[in-house]
Amino acid sequence: MYKLTAAHRTLPFDTVVRVTNKKNGKRVDVRITDRGPFVEGRIIDLSLGAARELDMVGMGIAPVRLTLVSSTGNPLAGFFTVQVGAFLSRDNAERLRRQMEERYSFAVIQEYDAPQGVFYRVRVGKLASEDLAKTFGDELREKEHVQPFVVRLDSVPQQ
Repeated sequence: MYKLTAAHRTLPFDTVVRVTNKKNGKRVDVRITDRGPFVEGRIIDLSLGAARELDMVGMGIAPVRLTLVSSTGNPLAGFFTVQVGAFLSRDNAERLRRQMEERYSFAVIQEYDAPQGVFYRVRVGKLASEDLAKTFGDELREKEHVQPFVVRLDSVPQQ
């Protein structure tokens, strides 16, 4: 919470990015250690320590610019997936996972231990690029009426 870390949907873990608060010009380098944010329109979730460095704690959100500082690999390479739901109920997540797997063959549940409780995230597809995943997400939005998010597929979670 107090370390200079952040969550990003698609950058590889251990990537370091410089985050600049566009309102005040303050900057901080953070390491990507988690996935998120899972709120439409947000590009990064900062730890409390990083938010303090940027004077963003009171406002919660602010316009920022990201600059890649270093990465352990190619940020564009890897596999990507589309998150189509997050549930507090494992049964609800399992129902959606089965439905998606029948239609799209690859669907998994990833558990996420959040302060509000354990969330069960349903993710569909294993795509070779972020652009392919975005296109697939658009298809899922239209056909399945979900609010999809593209995320890097770090590993195949156990179901």
